[in-house]
Amino acid sequence: MKSREGTVVDADDLMQLMIDDAYKTSMESGKFADMSEEERREIARIVGMGALKYFILKVDARKNMLFNPEESIDFNGNTGPFIQYTYARIRSILRKAEAMSPINPISPISPISPISPMSPKEIELIQKMSEFGAAVEQAGNDYSPSGIANYCYELTKAFNQFYHDYSILGADTDEEKALRLVLAKNVAKTIKNGMSLLGIEVPERM
Repeated sequence: MKSREGTVVDADDLMQLMIDDAYKTSMESGKFADMSEEERREIARIVGMGALKYFILKVDARKNMLFNPEESIDFNGNTGPFIQYTYARIRSILRKAEAMSPINPISPISPISPISPMSPKEIELIQKMSEFGAAVEQAGNDYSPSGIANYCYELTKAFNQFYHDYSILGADTDEEKALRLVLAKNVAKTIKNGMSLLGIEVPERM
C-alpha cells in the first residue's frame, strides 16, 4: 500500500478478492464437486479469510512483508489453506473411521500397549504436539503471533509426511490403526486450537 501515490487498498475489496480467489481455486481443483452452492460459498469465505489472516500473521510484525494474493491462496506450502485442507482431511479420515466402526472408531479391539513400537514419524508427531504450549507461551512473551502460525505449519507438515508414509485406516493391525487415529485426532485438535488463537476458522471438509 502506497498512500503517497494514492494506491491505498480498501480492506473490504481485499477481503472480497480473497474470497473470490478461494472459490475459483477450489472449483478448479475439484474440491467443491459434491457440495451445495451455499456450502461452497461458506468454505470459500473461511478459506479466503484464513489465507489473508495467515499470510499476514506468519510474518514477524517487526519485519516488512509483500502480500501476494495468489501465493497466499495456494493449497501447498506455508499458507492458511494448506493447514485448513490438512485439518479437513483429518476430519474426513475420522468420519470414515466412524462409519467403519460407529460404536467407538478410535478404540482398538485390544488396548494399546504402553510398549507398542512406534515409527520415527509417529514419535515426531507426538513430540511436535508437545511443543504447542511452549510455542503459545513464546508468542505471548514476544507479542508475536507468527510463532503460533509457524508452529501450526510445522505440525501440519509433520502430519502430512507421516500420512504419506503410513496408512491410517489401512493399518496392518487394529492396534496400529487405533494409535494412528488417536494421533490424527489430536493433531486436528491442536491445529484447530492454534488457528483459533490466530482468529482463523478451519472447515470440517474441503
